[in-house]
Formats: sequence, structure tokens, C-alpha cells
Amino acid sequence: MWKCPKCGRTFKNENQSHYCGKAPETVDDYINAQDEGIRSQLQQVRQVLIARLPGATEKISWSMPTYWKGHNIIHFAAQKKHIGLYPGPEAVSFFSEKLSQAGLKFSKGSIQIPYSDKLPLELIAEIAEWCRVTGNHA
Repeated sequence: MWKCPKCGRTFKNENQSHYCGKAPETVDDYINAQDEGIRSQLQQVRQVLIARLPGATEKISWSMPTYWKGHNIIHFAAQKKHIGLYPGPEAVSFFSEKLSQAGLKFSKGSIQIPYSDKLPLELIAEIAEWCRVTGNHA
């Protein structure tokens, strides 16, 4: 067990990502709570999702930015070494070849976009659009 030195909560995994204290209430709160060096990348992902998901509500769900329209469409989150994009297992399966070509790691329902890489904004936009049009969701 690992105990966070800041908030005192205990976790199964050492250095587990979590929020010390109160979870963010808005996507702005979420992004502003992240390290300064990654805020602009998170904002870029956010802008792509807003543009490709017209009519979707932006909210916090599972302590991460979420786009919702009758159901959760897609989530994203700042992780230790990457931005996690969570479009659901059907989207990851459908885009697996493009994700591999882009050199991205992925697993059932999640995609890892390293901070050191240029963001694949067009691919993110395509995935979000596919989720919206097909009704497949996170």
C-alpha cells in the first residue's frame, strides 16, 4: 500500500494518480490544476472535442473531462507521462490500425498520447466524430 504524503489517502499502487482533496467541478478547474507544461496540450484536445461534438455537454465525470449527450461520448485525462483519451472499446478497435500507424499505445477503451509527442489532433477529431456519429461511446 502507498500513502500519499499530501493528503494521507492510501492506494494499492505506488504514486497512484489521484486528487488530493476535492475533485474538480469544471473542465477549466481540471486543466488549471495540471502542471503548467501540459495545460496547452489539454486545451488543444479540449478544443478539438468541442468542435467535433456539437451539442455535447462538457462536464467532469470520473474526475476527468467528459463530453456527454445522453451518454458519455468521450473522456480525456492528464496522466503521469501521457494524455489518456477514452473513447470506449469499439472506437479503439475500429481505429487500431491508425493508432498503430501513429505509434500510439492503446488498450481496450483507452489511448495513450505521450506528452513529448506532437498531438495527433486530426486523429483525435476523427475518433470523436466517429463516436458521435455511430453512437459508440465511452
